[in-house]
Amino acid sequence: MARIKDFEELEVWKTSRVLTKQVYLDFKENNDYGFRDQIQRCAVSVMNNIAEGFCRKGDREFHQFLNIAKASCGELKSMYYLAEDIEYVESTVAKQRRLSANQLMNGIGKFMHYLRSSSNK
Repeated sequence: MARIKDFEELEVWKTSRVLTKQVYLDFKENNDYGFRDQIQRCAVSVMNNIAEGFCRKGDREFHQFLNIAKASCGELKSMYYLAEDIEYVESTVAKQRRLSANQLMNGIGKFMHYLRSSSNK
């Protein structure tokens, strides 16, 4: 596997960037500023924790930041249940975003496993 030099090359970061954009577009017209701020912040947290952890250059610290990103992804998934329940988004949109968040959490988890196994070599 080629050495990754920039966080922008990480598939989990690319995926989180796309999901974050979708979150912003889903709620750009929403006037519940507290809700909108929270759901946007947890989406941005996923993306930024991946980037910040990568830039720390230590696998142990990177793993910690990936763990935070994964947890923020779980929060995002939870927020889409609420968004659906209070009819801020259509059910089909909420389900798609939860699926995307779940796939991203799985991707982050697999990446964390890869880092652990490669550092044990």
